[in-house]
Amino acid sequence: MKKYLMLHGVNHNMFGKRDPKQYGTITLDEIDAQLRSLGNELGVEVESYQTNHEGDMCERIHQAFTDQVDGVLLNAGAWTHYSYGIRDALAILTVPVIEIHMSNIHAREEFRHKSVFAEIALGQICGFGVDSYLLGLRAAVSATNRD
Repeated sequence: MKKYLMLHGVNHNMFGKRDPKQYGTITLDEIDAQLRSLGNELGVEVESYQTNHEGDMCERIHQAFTDQVDGVLLNAGAWTHYSYGIRDALAILTVPVIEIHMSNIHAREEFRHKSVFAEIALGQICGFGVDSYLLGLRAAVSATNRD
């Protein structure tokens, strides 16, 4: 069974409480449950990981390489805009990386418009709330099924 890793970044443990205008009231656990449910429908396994520590995120990406996951979904939050450490860790991967954002980062503050991951990600999905995650999983599965 193919395995996909969902990486949640800084402050995502506060979904459901943090800025409901941008992120709604859905919690991280609810997002992960929807991803696992869709994964079951698609016949794949989805593992989720969240951290507020940049080095820990890099270590988990390294582990994904060692574990030979089939694809990575990433919502790095604010790290998207400046973390070259996470970008370099992602560049080690040889599988599709799908960048995900619940809000439309291009319709927000100027600093959010740039993604340091864009050039190494297969694609970016933003602005659809929890559906961004589900679309991202579908895109990752589709990309690996083409192989």
